Amino acid sequence: MAKKSTRRYSKKASETVESAMHRRKKGTLKSGSGGTVTSRKQAIAIGLSEAREKGAKVPRKRSSKKTSRARSTGSRKK
Repeated sequence: MAKKSTRRYSKKASETVESAMHRRKKGTLKSGSGGTVTSRKQAIAIGLSEAREKGAKVPRKRSSKKTSRARSTGSRKK
């Protein structure tokens, strides 16, 4: 039985990220506030965001989780 291949990111998305990485290396990639991007992670995030805008298959952004554990353990202390 052949394994069904399901790509998380489309080919177009990876091309957009690759383009953003090249622009970062050249020093022409700008962040939302207008500053030059030097961080690799930030360049990938910008590339994925651009891919989403173009309609490429990219999973939705993860929501930042508030650490409820810290709050709940704090109230348990005696």
